[in-house]
Amino acid sequence: MREFYTFGWYASKISPHLPKEVFEPVPSRLLGGLIYLIIALSGLLVISLLDLHPLWNFLISVVLGFSFASLGFLGHEILHGTVVRRPWLRDFLGAIAFWPLCTGPKLWRKWHNANHHVHTQHEELDPDAWPGLEKLAKSRLLRWVYRIPFVIRAFFAFSALTFTFTLHSIRMLFYFFKDFEPKNRKIVLWQFLLPWASWIGLLFVIGFSKWLFAFLLPLLIGNFIVMSYISTNHRLNPLVPVNDPLANSLSVTVPKWIDVLHFNFSYHTEHHLFPTMSSKYYPLVKKHLKKMWPDRYHEMPMTKALIALWKTPRVYYQQRELIEPLQGHVYGTLGNGLEPTRIQYRKAEVERELGQSFVSSSFKKVAKHK
Repeated sequence: MREFYTFGWYASKISPHLPKEVFEPVPSRLLGGLIYLIIALSGLLVISLLDLHPLWNFLISVVLGFSFASLGFLGHEILHGTVVRRPWLRDFLGAIAFWPLCTGPKLWRKWHNANHHVHTQHEELDPDAWPGLEKLAKSRLLRWVYRIPFVIRAFFAFSALTFTFTLHSIRMLFYFFKDFEPKNRKIVLWQFLLPWASWIGLLFVIGFSKWLFAFLLPLLIGNFIVMSYISTNHRLNPLVPVNDPLANSLSVTVPKWIDVLHFNFSYHTEHHLFPTMSSKYYPLVKKHLKKMWPDRYHEMPMTKALIALWKTPRVYYQQRELIEPLQGHVYGTLGNGLEPTRIQYRKAEVERELGQSFVSSSFKKVAKHK
């Protein structure tokens, strides 16, 4: 893909073909959130008040984990203003929905809405973008990580999906805290501390054995579900100079019933085109995208996308490719040679082709001995 167009350009082409009601908020989405909230509270009470066999507690934990993730998906939609428009109500409902994942609404809107959406897949400005080779070479920690054999690293990377969202949220708090006006910093801090205080407080009330099933295990499950989507949203796509959703985003496909349970979170390219549109209408947007730009639109089954992530590294080389640094194995990205059903790499000649991209001499020394 050589040409890039802004999300506004695509939106201007599709909008005339959409009915006016798709641009209105959809408060009825809150009904699904209420159901998940009741399920979550009921599960917490059952685990806390009854002495059940660990197997039953585990099964309830799985349900809680799915509920935590789905509330997070709804919180994401709420904080884009697609459910209600009043700012105070939007933030209040968003805070409740994100409470299990311990992310505050002000931080989320700063990190996700104002930065990730505006600068998607820009190496320097997108807080969710993965690094390029030059940034990797400047980081001692990343250089150490990328000396670990690829298969082992891939295993731990997928295992880390169980806590990555929580860890990244904490990192974003420190990253963006100074950007808030002084009067808002206390609010941001309280929105971060209160959920954690409530969950840690629950630990002292019910004890660790029950807390493990009531919160910790559901949090890990919720993280894994949320990050399974987030990991496929952009990590197979190239870094781009223009915020082009058809170049930098991927929509995955899941069974219809999962789309219903997860508030159509799988429609990610559509979301980046119309972030203030309810995901209820994304299937309609997808229909027009596939009709108007079938050669630019990227979609694949969720399982296939996750397998492709497992088989490819997460370091960008010259924006449009991915590289395994020590071996010099270069893979394509979506729109730039990546075939998910047949993932292949080309061998880069480290000294000639990568040259000064390896800022650290340690990389060169290790590569020469391979």
